[in-house]
Amino acid sequence: MRLILASNSPRRKELLAGFHIPFEVIPSRFEEAAEGLSAKDTALCFACGKAAEVAARFPGAYVLGADTVVSLGGEILGKPKDGEDAKRMLRALRGKTHSVFTGVCLTGRGVLLKETVETKVTFYPLSEEFIARYVESGSPLDKAGAYGIQDGALAESYQGSYTNVIGLPVETVGAFLKEVRLC
Repeated sequence: MRLILASNSPRRKELLAGFHIPFEVIPSRFEEAAEGLSAKDTALCFACGKAAEVAARFPGAYVLGADTVVSLGGEILGKPKDGEDAKRMLRALRGKTHSVFTGVCLTGRGVLLKETVETKVTFYPLSEEFIARYVESGSPLDKAGAYGIQDGALAESYQGSYTNVIGLPVETVGAFLKEVRLC
């Protein structure tokens, strides 16, 4: 049975590869637009939209879509527009606890499995110098909330799934793959 990852994220690809099952990467052309939704609902809406768009092009395949949203006090922190926007986000997050929501959707062959996973992350009180160096590295520029937990020295603690913060909660994905007998 064919499995497609509807994402071009190298982090999601790496996490899915950990299941040791064959899959293809076909990025979705889904337009991410949602007004008035909560962070949790936005993540699931985008994940399902991505999966559905690719599934429509590849009938008979299972398609896995995912979307990660960072939320601080109800505000959604997406991917930064530029270095200054990344600095703004990191300043807002420093020393505080925020939520990371990843929506996951597996669809195809008459199946629709979907769930949103939440992880609470508490940041260290990051210095201005640290923020400047981190942004200069370029790492935060393609990530929701302007950070990657795997980059280290940012998160003091987290409650929930570590891989959820990276972009693909492997516990949930594993349960979905088992349900459709792909692993």
